[in-house]
Amino acid sequence: MRLKDIAKLNSWEVAKVSELTFFQEGPGVRKKQYTDEGVKLLNVGNLQEGKLDLSLTDRYISEEEAYGRYSHFLVDEGDLIIACSGIQISYFHEKMAFVKKSHLPLCMNTSTMRFKALNPQKLDINYFSYFLKTIFFKDQLQRLITGSAQLNFGPSHIKEIDLILPPMEIQEKIVKVLDQAQALIDKRKKQINALDQLIESIFYTMFGDPVRNEKGWEIRKLGEHIKVLTDYHANGSYKALRENVELLDERSYALMIRTTDLEAKEYKSNVKYISKKAYDFLAKSQVHPEDIIINKIGSAGQVYIMPDLNCKVSLGMNQFLLRMDDSLNHTYIYYLFNTSSGEKLIKSKAKGAVTKTINKKAIRNIKILLPPISLQEKFADKVETIEKQKKLLNQSLELLEENYKSIMDKAFKGQLFN
Repeated sequence: MRLKDIAKLNSWEVAKVSELTFFQEGPGVRKKQYTDEGVKLLNVGNLQEGKLDLSLTDRYISEEEAYGRYSHFLVDEGDLIIACSGIQISYFHEKMAFVKKSHLPLCMNTSTMRFKALNPQKLDINYFSYFLKTIFFKDQLQRLITGSAQLNFGPSHIKEIDLILPPMEIQEKIVKVLDQAQALIDKRKKQINALDQLIESIFYTMFGDPVRNEKGWEIRKLGEHIKVLTDYHANGSYKALRENVELLDERSYALMIRTTDLEAKEYKSNVKYISKKAYDFLAKSQVHPEDIIINKIGSAGQVYIMPDLNCKVSLGMNQFLLRMDDSLNHTYIYYLFNTSSGEKLIKSKAKGAVTKTINKKAIRNIKILLPPISLQEKFADKVETIEKQKKLLNQSLELLEENYKSIMDKAFKGQLFN
């Protein structure tokens, strides 16, 4: 249903976003301008799960530059910030947040955009933030940036976007009901995160810190206990890979697992598939449940453990696949590298001034704690029990998110308050 049709049915307005909001894209601050202190510089990485977390980056510019040449890019409390570059459509809704007083002072940077309502009596900025999460906004934006699976847009695109505009009392009702639905989702996520923290606490209790090794475990190089360390390119030359492997959008013989899938823990939507011919060709990098996967580039050193998806899976291009010998439990290894200390341990092996990469030699040389396998398996059993609880909570979360989507769809079609 088109916006104009919805507006006509409900006697609502349709207006350009540019008529109702002030919007501004951040400047291209260069690396040489970064400082260790001063005014915090906003980064896309600060936008996580609908919240603004400035602790995730350490980029600043001097107060002289912030309050001088970039003064008109200093954000205000209540500004709506969104990411506008390199963002997958599937999680665009997570890359936006409101600025709080505690975030200030804060300066805009490239790949981010801020919005203010020009007339708060005409447009509720909270209503606008929900509109940006709808299919009505995303579809318009996608048409304007055809040919890309990612959202890369700027002010020129925003000027072309239409906004459906109900009366203020309807905007406020929509915000209230969606806030309530979102609060239930946030509560369930906190419960899931609490179980993740419980697992980490159990790890430290049983094994101690992976770096300090206060329990005095034997220390060995990871490479001494690896049975398989391979990647996508182990299957043949670049030419052979191009000739034999084609990524498919439609469901096919096997899933091609990518970093975006592992990060989102989402293996159903926006995924890629390969044919049986390609899967057989990629025999050296076929993935099995509990295999360890490590990013090679970008977020180099990020470690994942493969869940059982009840389907055939093949490794993506920018990852390593690891299988251990019988002295190491895969669940133990996964959580060792996902504790706060263990994560630093592996990521310190990633090299590169701009784009971080990690290689096989670096992975083999990582020093790990080697407690008795019986203790590792005892830990894995505890994790399995907690994961069963997490599974139930995640199922509940899926239902809450489906309900949220249904409410949003009805709200912006005018079907919620009839």
